[in-house]
Amino acid sequence: MSTPVRVVAFVTALAAAFAVAWGGGRLVGPLDTEPVAAHGGMAGVSAHDEQADAAGRGAADGHGVHAAGVAAASGLTARADGLTLALADRSLRPGRQRLDFRVLTSSGRPLLDYTREHEKNLHLIVVRRDLTGFQHVHPTLDRSTGTWSARVRLTPGVWRVVADFTPEDRDGTTLADDVAVAGTFAPADSPVDDRTATLRTDQGTYTVTLTGDTAPGAPTVLTTRIELDGEPVTDLEPYLGAHGHLVAIRAGDLGYLHVHPEEGAPGPGIDFATGFPEPATYRLFLDFRHRGTVRTAAFTVASGAARGDATTEHPTQHPSQHPSQHEEDDHDH
Repeated sequence: MSTPVRVVAFVTALAAAFAVAWGGGRLVGPLDTEPVAAHGGMAGVSAHDEQADAAGRGAADGHGVHAAGVAAASGLTARADGLTLALADRSLRPGRQRLDFRVLTSSGRPLLDYTREHEKNLHLIVVRRDLTGFQHVHPTLDRSTGTWSARVRLTPGVWRVVADFTPEDRDGTTLADDVAVAGTFAPADSPVDDRTATLRTDQGTYTVTLTGDTAPGAPTVLTTRIELDGEPVTDLEPYLGAHGHLVAIRAGDLGYLHVHPEEGAPGPGIDFATGFPEPATYRLFLDFRHRGTVRTAAFTVASGAARGDATTEHPTQHPSQHPSQHEEDDHDH
């Protein structure tokens, strides 16, 4: 056999050997290791890659699946799914201020058509980055300019502005951006696991407790129980089509979790279907209406950590940081 022919034969045989080895490897796989699955994900996909992919989907439409059917946190970006949250001002003065913004489409035009969710076209969450000063408000839309406006109370620091809405004929979306408030800033201590809230009001003292499985990566039902001066509250009034609304915000990146109220009696318990996508500390805010006033109870959940592991002292709860009572104007517009 001539030299060129022998070379061609050798190359052909070598290629065939590689093909057999590669095919065998795909069929058999490594014999000394097990494939790694990421919290219910596909074998061979790293936990980091699957979490990043789920977070991206969640940021885009607010319905990304993180693990075992648990929605990923959303509200991590001001621009997603062809929409942009455009704040009119990136800095505001402290005190009660008007907050203006628009939701822009990919063409730069304001979004004007929405699907109502919980009786409103858009829900706005405002919270300082140390998880104090929570406010759940409902802006008004000027259709001539596409500008949403709401009145909010701000203290010095950096605030997260979260817009939760559903464009007409599309899936729900959550967008968020920061606004700076000038002045001397005294951050609160990091929150620790605390599932009981006490609200002292002119009607008496409300005690609100949170129970339920808070392990990360699995769907769960949380139950809040409301008492007034030690007696169960059984006459809660409807608020935004339900007996209560629960917002969960992750410490650090301020990721926003969708929490859905279940149907039930007007107290003392309110059930919420949710899930914590990953081990982290979450701040939960319950809005409920009783005797004509909307009140807010705040809890802290250290998902994935033993309740006794947290050693940080409780944050000082100044009235401006943890409002327990809101004006109707703050909620219903």
